[in-house]
Amino acid sequence: MNDFSSRLALYWPALLDGAWTTLWLCSIGMLLGFVLGVLIHLLANGRSRVGVAFTRVYVSFFRGTPMLAQLLLIFYLPSALGLDIPPMVAAAAALALNTAAYQSQILSSGFAAIPRGQLEAASIFALGKYNTLVHIQLPQVLRLTLPALISELIDVIKVSAVVSVISITDLMRVSQQLVSQTYRPLEVYLVAALFYLVLTSLLSVFGSLLERRWKERT
Repeated sequence: MNDFSSRLALYWPALLDGAWTTLWLCSIGMLLGFVLGVLIHLLANGRSRVGVAFTRVYVSFFRGTPMLAQLLLIFYLPSALGLDIPPMVAAAAALALNTAAYQSQILSSGFAAIPRGQLEAASIFALGKYNTLVHIQLPQVLRLTLPALISELIDVIKVSAVVSVISITDLMRVSQQLVSQTYRPLEVYLVAALFYLVLTSLLSVFGSLLERRWKERT
């Protein structure tokens, strides 16, 4: 037990750095994915047939193919075109594009739940589409879909482990490096799994607290 504690003290700093990288990367991907998800929803419900067709193909592709394949395509495709992008940018883009497909479906349910009378009132007062979206629709959509969005963020954190294949020192990559140094895969991956569990549990608690606070205000 004392030996494990001493080894854990050695693992801790590296795993903590990897966990911060994972959390930061997933947060960026989730925020970009939210913006893209809103745009996809607007296109899907627009009048342009091309826009509607594009969103259907987009959602089908990113929901129907493995995240690893998407990541490798986004990482290697620019190189084939003579462009060199940093691995961190490729990883953030892959996570954002992937989660945008799922978030667009989540957000659509929130938009559909907004009473039509509110949109008609906004039109009467000539608020404009942008102001209506930002000041009336999005705040309500966030409240209505918060549990599902938190669940999606948790899924993003779990699936982010694949970014280790393009040499990003996230939590999984750090774990692999520690295993190659210590030759103790069982205990290293067990500790890494606990790190993932702590991250997802904290996000779940944060989402519950935020949802409760919003309900108390209404």
